[in-house]
Amino acid sequence: MDYSISKDILDFLKKLEKNNDRDWFNENIKEFKTVEKKAKASYNALFNLLKMHDDVDKLKIFRIYRDVRFSKNKQPYKTHFGGSIHRKKPELRGGYYLHIAPNNESFIATGFWEPNKDDLHRIRKEFEMDDTEIREIINNNTFKNIWGEFVGDELKTAPRDFNKDHPAIDLIRKKQYIFTKKYSDEEVMSNSFLKDVDNSFKAIRPYFNYMSDVLTTNLNGESTI
Repeated sequence: MDYSISKDILDFLKKLEKNNDRDWFNENIKEFKTVEKKAKASYNALFNLLKMHDDVDKLKIFRIYRDVRFSKNKQPYKTHFGGSIHRKKPELRGGYYLHIAPNNESFIATGFWEPNKDDLHRIRKEFEMDDTEIREIINNNTFKNIWGEFVGDELKTAPRDFNKDHPAIDLIRKKQYIFTKKYSDEEVMSNSFLKDVDNSFKAIRPYFNYMSDVLTTNLNGESTI
């Protein structure tokens, strides 16, 4: 099976970057529908790969149309395709995201984008109590070679009621716990692309297992679900 992203998709997105207006888009709607169908097929292929080793239950492919009501950028169309895959809640936490864009700007992301207030506090309290296990996971050589370091927003100092001199303050002050991996256009169009994405997502599992355990228990280790 071909696990590449079609060159037609990247080519259309490049043209859309240069012609981001409704008239051009409407004139080329037939081509868009063709590449959209190919993109959806790729996302579904990835969803099926993930289902072979994880309990995923929902695929969401984002629409190409931008909401410009509250944005300074009034361009009507996104110049990428994006799709997220959800794990079965509440027992399994975390999620997967694939971003397809030309000019070597494709990437995958995984982790916790916007933890709610209670989840964020629970994660921080866990790190405050003991950060040994999370550091063993994220500093594992295989894991680190694939995913690198945490990315995402963080506070400049300690959250309220946390000690700014705590040894785990580098983890505690984060507001997001995300990992990303970038891909070139050449990599995206290779026959093994979606397989590589799937293998990278598979490698995130120790992190997800740990965070799922944290977010479904209290500080005494008692289940909250």
